[in-house]
Amino acid sequence: MKKTVLMAAALVTMLLGASVQSWAASLIANIDVSSQTMTVRYGQEVYRWSVSTARSGYFTPRGSYRPQRTARMWYSRKYDMSPMPYSVFFHGGYAIHGTGAVRQLGRPASHGCVRLHTANAAAFYSMVREVGFGNTRIVVRN
Repeated sequence: MKKTVLMAAALVTMLLGASVQSWAASLIANIDVSSQTMTVRYGQEVYRWSVSTARSGYFTPRGSYRPQRTARMWYSRKYDMSPMPYSVFFHGGYAIHGTGAVRQLGRPASHGCVRLHTANAAAFYSMVREVGFGNTRIVVRN
């Protein structure tokens, strides 16, 4: 009987510890196209940054994604080798990445990617690399 109680207690501790650990390790980026903002929840931390999504004639895909790949520095072959620092690719060639066009942040200006201040892109990139692709969710909505 005593052994069963100890095993049950160990199991509860293990399960609770795992759920607390997975909650603390989760990273969620909510991109709101209508307000041109990205809210990042990283454990108990919350960040809210201005972004630029697709301007007229282009499209930023909506949906829920996991990161597919990252690149510390990427150059867009499609758009004149434009620099894309701290890229987190989430849907084909679409990425969250830094930009030098910080005056455009807060309004649609991109070819479809989610642009943000390079310092914020570096922070997000580091978070994704720390928690892993499987513990990161990117949600893009209107």
